[in-house]
Amino acid sequence: MKNIPNYFTLLNLVFGCLAILFILQTGEQIVILQADGYSQVNLPEKITWGALCIFAAAVVDFLDGFIARLFNAASAMGKQLDSLADVVSFGVAPSMIIYQLLRISFAQQQDGLDISIIWLLPAFLIACTAAWRLAKFNIDTEQEHTFRGLPSPAAGLFVASLPLIIWYQYFGIQNYVINKWVLYAVIILLSYFMVSRLPMMSLKFHDFGWRNNQLRFLLILAGVAALVILKWLAVPVIIVLYVIVSLAFKNRVA
Repeated sequence: MKNIPNYFTLLNLVFGCLAILFILQTGEQIVILQADGYSQVNLPEKITWGALCIFAAAVVDFLDGFIARLFNAASAMGKQLDSLADVVSFGVAPSMIIYQLLRISFAQQQDGLDISIIWLLPAFLIACTAAWRLAKFNIDTEQEHTFRGLPSPAAGLFVASLPLIIWYQYFGIQNYVINKWVLYAVIILLSYFMVSRLPMMSLKFHDFGWRNNQLRFLLILAGVAALVILKWLAVPVIIVLYVIVSLAFKNRVA
């Protein structure tokens, strides 16, 4: 019984591995060369499958903690295993998404297919800072009831939403999302917030009273409304709102 949460954690890891598999197997056709020398790039559908696997990993990641508390089966091994799985699902897999989106972004410009890999390496900063953040979390006793820095699942979901926003072309912003400078900005901001010591709200409910959970309830309501209106675009909006609320009310979060 005590290992049931750990099995869910391993399922999280499996989804992370599947995500990487889909993201890297982008299909036979990535670019369509045009007469003027530029490339019109289509987003391969398998990247979106990889993004959905990251969302599935997030669901399982929530369930393993819930089940551990339900069966009173929390353990030191489970804590370590959870972070190891999260590095793959919310660190490495999102880095692969950014890597592929950067490749596609550069491929749209003249001679973009010959771009040096140096321009793509910043994508791996997401994986590095996620690993740093998770290792720090495991030894930090101050993060039992609140977080210091952006949780790696939130950063991973932010990145995972990008291929889905591009694929479904919400509000015509797909060209902005696939812009290399926007992607570099995403890398820098997510990496900074993950390794920072800024207080971030924990969404874990220790009770369901209004007094102790006002911010959580309001954030959940805003999130539901955003999902109805914005669809997949709601994911980065909710995460940005989560950061803003956490910093605006940091005295109540810390």
